[in-house]
Amino acid sequence: MRFVKVCPLDKIPADGALAVEIDDTPVAVVRSGGSVYAVSDICSHAEVSLSEGEVYDTTVECWLHGSCFDLRTGEPTNPPATEPIATYEVRVEGDEVYVAFDAEDEPPRT
Repeated sequence: MRFVKVCPLDKIPADGALAVEIDDTPVAVVRSGGSVYAVSDICSHAEVSLSEGEVYDTTVECWLHGSCFDLRTGEPTNPPATEPIATYEVRVEGDEVYVAFDAEDEPPRT
């Protein structure tokens, strides 16, 4: 597993998300309550960008149908989604954000 530098910390909105790609994989880098998370940027229900949704209380809400996902586990917290999304380990070093990723394996779950 390798850590990939994805963005400066100040590019992620407070209680918001930033869409990035790691090896052609869409990832949402999210700030919530002062913590930084990384999850799949694709909703498991409707296959739309989660980084365009609302972020609150360690949750990201899909803008299309309102499915919510726990940023810590990827588990859906309300319907219509029933399948989890991938989560990735994050490190903040100085002002840079790094995400753990290995394109040869399944996306890492935390």
